[in-house]
Amino acid sequence: MKTKLFRLNELPVAGELIANGELVAFPTETVYGLGADARNADAVRAIFTAKGRPADNPLIVHIADFEMIYEIASEVPEIAVRLAKAFWAGPLTMVLPKRPEIPSVTSGGLDTVGIRMPSHPVAQELIRLAGCPIAAPSANRSGKPSPTTAKHVMDDMEGRIAGVIDGGLCEVGVESTVICFDDAETIHILRPGIISEEDLQPFAKNVYVDKAVYSQIAPDAKVASPGMKYKHYAPKAKILPVETDSFSKFMDYVQSHADNNAWCLLFDSDPKPENLPFMRYGDDGREQAHFLFLRFRELDEHGADTVYVRCPRKDGTSLSVYNRLMRAAGFEVITV
Repeated sequence: MKTKLFRLNELPVAGELIANGELVAFPTETVYGLGADARNADAVRAIFTAKGRPADNPLIVHIADFEMIYEIASEVPEIAVRLAKAFWAGPLTMVLPKRPEIPSVTSGGLDTVGIRMPSHPVAQELIRLAGCPIAAPSANRSGKPSPTTAKHVMDDMEGRIAGVIDGGLCEVGVESTVICFDDAETIHILRPGIISEEDLQPFAKNVYVDKAVYSQIAPDAKVASPGMKYKHYAPKAKILPVETDSFSKFMDYVQSHADNNAWCLLFDSDPKPENLPFMRYGDDGREQAHFLFLRFRELDEHGADTVYVRCPRKDGTSLSVYNRLMRAAGFEVITV
């Protein structure tokens, strides 16, 4: 199969491909998604095949307007409506009971499904042109860094899917925040994103973060969200997060442990290190989210074997970066 790179004026062709059961990657404000008709079980199975994705890892269904939620969810609680009014269109996914029209393969065998309305105009128009809700995980080979450019998608998916829509660099850079509802007044964060725990607190009496955000869970555990169970987001290089408030302690550790072809991934405000190649990925959560996967891909291009990473904070928008970094490292962290 030859994968076509679509320009924005070719969106109607891409929409027709999805309507006909093909796979097309497209830009969202978070990362590029690998899209198929969420109601077409065969098309959705093709996503898992193209990515090499485990079948028990559920997909997120993307919609173009709020009314589409009722085509996917069998129940929409009042708290979900309030959150949609506040954060949609945008990088928030809500896990809700699914309608029977959504096949089990889309939901990873669960009776719930994640739903979100992307804010990217290309994603919204593609859904409208396809005439269906679009199931879409990140458009990378399973386990690799999520793609934030069309080139990243082509590097991973050329020959595996029908097409890729080139919409430039994604703005956010990490996947959406995923939540579910334990009850009418409790928001349970399954995967952190740029919409933080603090952003959600005004909308419920209780907001809490799942333990899987911070640590590895059992291999036989069922999960309601992507990004909770398996090692994800990892470049070819070995990622070694180093947790310390001191740049000098970080560099002392790296200088005494680094082998040949080791790199550093630093904050923008860190001094320039001596005798080691390095990249920077920002100082705050939003900057680091935007650059993390981009830097991982660039480090692979430079042939890095090991990457020592300055650890971000574990609160606000930074938690999304910390979570992706821990998953890329297999939850191995060095504390100095």
